[in-house]
Amino acid sequence: IEGRSGVTSWSVHKFGGTSLGSPERIVGVAELIEGMREREPGKVMVVVSAVGGVTNKLARLVTAARTRDANEHYLEGIEQLRTIHEEIAERILPAESRGPFGATLTSNLRDLRDLLRAVWIARSSSERVEEMVLGYGELWSAQLVWAILRYAKKVNASWLDARDVLVTRKSDTGRGKIVNWTKTEEKLSVWLKTNPTDLVIATGFIAADEEGVPTVLGRNGSDFSASCFARALKASSCNIWTDVDGIFSADPRVVPEAVIIPSMSYKEAAELAYFGAKVLHPDTMTPCIESKIPIHIKNTFNPSAKGTVVSDQPGIVPFSDVFGFGKDAKDRRGVKGFSTVENVALVNVEGTGMIGVPGIASRLFNSFYRAGVSVILIAQASSEYSICAALPGTQAEIAAEAARREFRLELEERLVSQIDVVDGCSILAMVGEDMQSLPGVSARLFDAMYKAGVSVRAMAQGSSEHNVSVVVSSKDEPRALRAAHASFCLSDQTISVGIIGRGVVGGALINQISQQRRKLKSQFGIDLRVRAIASSSKMLLASSEIDLQSWETTFNSDAVTVDLNEFSRHIYDNVSLPHAVICDCTASQDVSDNYEQWLRRGIHLVTPNKKANSGPMESYLHLREAQIAGFNSHFFYEANVGAGLPIISTIRDLLRTGDNFIEIQGILSGTLSYIFNVFDGSEPFSTVVAKAKAAGYTEPDPREDLSGMDVARKVVILAREVGMSVELRDVPVESLVPEPLQDQSQVTIAEFMDRLPDYDLELSAMASEAAAMGEKLRYVGVINVAEGKCAVELRRYPSAHQFGGLQGSDNIVLFRTQRYDAQPLTIQGPGAGAEVTAAGVFADLLRLGAYLGAPSATRYS
Repeated sequence: IEGRSGVTSWSVHKFGGTSLGSPERIVGVAELIEGMREREPGKVMVVVSAVGGVTNKLARLVTAARTRDANEHYLEGIEQLRTIHEEIAERILPAESRGPFGATLTSNLRDLRDLLRAVWIARSSSERVEEMVLGYGELWSAQLVWAILRYAKKVNASWLDARDVLVTRKSDTGRGKIVNWTKTEEKLSVWLKTNPTDLVIATGFIAADEEGVPTVLGRNGSDFSASCFARALKASSCNIWTDVDGIFSADPRVVPEAVIIPSMSYKEAAELAYFGAKVLHPDTMTPCIESKIPIHIKNTFNPSAKGTVVSDQPGIVPFSDVFGFGKDAKDRRGVKGFSTVENVALVNVEGTGMIGVPGIASRLFNSFYRAGVSVILIAQASSEYSICAALPGTQAEIAAEAARREFRLELEERLVSQIDVVDGCSILAMVGEDMQSLPGVSARLFDAMYKAGVSVRAMAQGSSEHNVSVVVSSKDEPRALRAAHASFCLSDQTISVGIIGRGVVGGALINQISQQRRKLKSQFGIDLRVRAIASSSKMLLASSEIDLQSWETTFNSDAVTVDLNEFSRHIYDNVSLPHAVICDCTASQDVSDNYEQWLRRGIHLVTPNKKANSGPMESYLHLREAQIAGFNSHFFYEANVGAGLPIISTIRDLLRTGDNFIEIQGILSGTLSYIFNVFDGSEPFSTVVAKAKAAGYTEPDPREDLSGMDVARKVVILAREVGMSVELRDVPVESLVPEPLQDQSQVTIAEFMDRLPDYDLELSAMASEAAAMGEKLRYVGVINVAEGKCAVELRRYPSAHQFGGLQGSDNIVLFRTQRYDAQPLTIQGPGAGAEVTAAGVFADLLRLGAYLGAPSATRYS
């Protein structure tokens, strides 16, 4: 047989049961093969599985005959198989080829009936008989594909019964079959000389033993057949045609954003296959690995897809080719994908008597071996105090009992303190051959688990670093998989979002998310899924996400009575989404009272609501403790002060870089900023207030603004940010509401507006006096950090001062620090309004995405 470097090159293509699951699919496979002959030079061998479902039917017939099943007689099953294949032949084969196929089918079914009759009589079946029965499906499918090519497509092809050339024996270890390569290559060479052809249709799954008795290669045997033929033919490639576009970076049923891995090494593919990726079985690849033949995973139903190439090279593909990023692939490089193993249990053996004692691990794993238990993962502390083994959940109690028998004396003498089982676990495996060259890969995985609130129960990593595996609770498996996948930029950082408050701020936030959502996904790797919206009385919940284009209509028709406990549960308990955040766009004390429990559960918070951060100091500290208790839940509240202005974040940056605050002064109310920018004594204060109310600058009841309490809350929040312990009641507030008009229960809004002119004289005099001195009145919040005092009051500032030159409804804050003393650091801009406040909340949402691991680089398509 001429090799890959010879004149003639072979390529091997295998089609599985799903590719041959119907007459239409078989025709599609034939057309693919016909296209290969036109496009590809060299010779082609096609290996086929049985028609979809046929092998399972044959296995059931053996069981039915052996057990004499009254509900499923084997003779009825044989007739069903006849009907299936005759109907396929009727639909896809020309009339002249149906007769020969039908005669072969009838002869095979007669032999099958005789075999099953013997099983029925003996009420038992040998392994040889079972293997002979199971192999018929491939004989029929191969002849169907060969016949449609030969007679319908007029393609010159030969069909090969693999039992004539593929010689195997049982493995000495009891694992599968071992190929006798010398005999196989000799027989195949003779067959090819006898049947000179450029296209061979061969049966998968079946072979013969060294005595010539038919046998099978086990499940996934057709893949193994293809790999064996590729080695025997010294083929240039082995192509596995299946029903997916290639090997995914994670299970797409759990991570819909999973991507096809363009290329990977044999080791990487084997690791992923062992830990649950079902496209390739590790044993399947062995003949190709030994001969360094690349394996291509292709989709029968999407043949234009590039698929995955598995070879002896890791095959680092430029990051931008797959994920749309720029040149820097550092974040993703090294990690190819993730896989999981479900229904796992941990067996823990602990005890001080194990420390420094040789042979403990050997005795433990020998006890598992004698009990027939397979160990998936092993973890042992360097202290030797404990050994942990991950096992199939169905074998955990067997393993634990075997270990207890082995260490019964140590248990009696308390040298081994306990042997226990932890059920309900899953293994998450991270795979990549290049991980060993990149520092911090394991750290990023554990950081992703931490940020998603997933507890790691055990871990294992070999020195080669091809695989890092962690054991997590089964209920956390989807959340862990999505978090890990996103943390290496293999998919977007997906965040489950709940918005409380559908008023002007909440509505503006929803619209901003709707407008930016596509851009955030494509360029910044952040997927914000709004799954719940609540008002004070109603809430709308969606299992996936709410259509933000029509959310108001849907809310009005489908919303139910609000229940904040159910709201938070809905946002957080969807384990397929790794992160959850609630955006509180209200000013409600009742809503903010829930912050602590939400943070403790691991729900992140973003809010412009000032009630929590300006409430009692004890509650304020409890919120910070809750953040730590909730796996470092994030609490962002930039919009508490200055709407979208970067006031709080600037304070934090200054403090973290070692600066110290001396004083903070600020005009912190957009309403009062506007009023005093207009009020100069030329017209009464009450007139200015009335105009501001009419223009929508004030609350419906202007006393909410004029009381100064909103400014006082902001002062308390800023003071606490710089490290002061301040209570709201301790802040002296100069109210602009005349005392007789302050009681809102006694004085209506209309009466307040009518009576306010009676008190204009004092403020007009103050404004005129200030104007005469070239000064202006400004309502400010002041924090004297050095003296530990705060105040909210009306002050006079020179017109040339930053406060004196303010226009419109802008906010302005001056920071005097050790670095910015002679010339204070100034932050100025719009500090009120639904759009800018919503933008501040939105910015915090994106900041949360960055904290959770969204890439800092912008994607470019």
